[in-house]
Amino acid sequence: MDRTLFNADHDTFRQAFRQFIDRDIRPHQERWREQGQVDREVWRKAGAQGFLCPWLDEKHGGPGADFLCSVIVMEELARAYESGFAMSLHSDIVVPYLYSFGTDEQKQRWLPGCASGELVTALGMTEPGTGSDLAALATTAVRDGDDYVLNGQKTFISNGQLCDIAVIAAKTDADPANAHKGISMFVVEAGRKGFTKGRRLHKMGMASQDTSELFFEDCRVPAANLLGGEGGGFMMMMQKLQQERLCDAIGAVAGAEQVLEDTIVYTKERKAFGKPISKFQNTQFKLVECLAKVEVGRAYVDKVIAGHIAGKYLVKECSIAKFWTTDMGQEVVDTCLQFFGGYGYMLEYPVTRAFMDARVQRIYAGTNEIMKVIVAKQLGL
Repeated sequence: MDRTLFNADHDTFRQAFRQFIDRDIRPHQERWREQGQVDREVWRKAGAQGFLCPWLDEKHGGPGADFLCSVIVMEELARAYESGFAMSLHSDIVVPYLYSFGTDEQKQRWLPGCASGELVTALGMTEPGTGSDLAALATTAVRDGDDYVLNGQKTFISNGQLCDIAVIAAKTDADPANAHKGISMFVVEAGRKGFTKGRRLHKMGMASQDTSELFFEDCRVPAANLLGGEGGGFMMMMQKLQQERLCDAIGAVAGAEQVLEDTIVYTKERKAFGKPISKFQNTQFKLVECLAKVEVGRAYVDKVIAGHIAGKYLVKECSIAKFWTTDMGQEVVDTCLQFFGGYGYMLEYPVTRAFMDARVQRIYAGTNEIMKVIVAKQLGL
């Protein structure tokens, strides 16, 4: 379907990024899945070509483009079936915390490295005992002179092994009465004493993503690493989760589009009872239903993207986009996988990996059930 979001410069950027994928990502994907993480060097290559934090201004070491270039990166990675190279997490979820809430000194210290790929970032919210309920964090940060002392554990952290810095949410006020006002955000450098990267977690999908546990044991972090002031963490997270959920929707729609496209090609080639399976009415009906879902999702997400870059308050719309597209994406992939028969159960087939990768989209960045709670509140229910 025709899209009006992008201009000629965006088209040029997309073509350049597709070439980067063909040259620096596709040849390594199988090895990355086997080793459980992408190569560190690919981050630097992406940064050198302006594909990391493309919206970041030149003053802070960025390319000076816009968020639509980030949208292109998300879409093209999804279409390449690359779920482990967490460029969007880095560029559009973690780094915006530094850009929006960091002091001038903090920005100068970290943002150029984030844009160049010298610094890979992670975001530490989820804990063993809390996921979507961010007010229930157990990790603590106690002020001691010029430092804060962090103690606690994070889990399911993407870029957990590769990260050079991690933005960590912790309680600076343990009083239950201040559950929301007592959360603060800290930038913690890898290698800091008391900060330990735990085991890489083995998952159903996203095989090349180094999802890990992180541990903090009497980890001293300078007060200069506090982001945005003590007690402001919860509001920071609420502000940034809108874009994070939109990013999930962008990837879900693009992934479903690619799986559907590949499945249509396959059904025209695969024969049963002497004719391509695309000639069977059941195949046609199912594929048309998938197309309708994908195009409806694309139209809605593009509308939300346009509103987001215009600066609109879209908590309701981003929450709807997140739960609807990720539900839709898994439905489409599951329907398409069925046409591959036994091959659809084989890991060498991209549709199989897409099926496993899609499942977590309904969980992370707030479960789809939480999205519906948010929308209900926006409706005053």
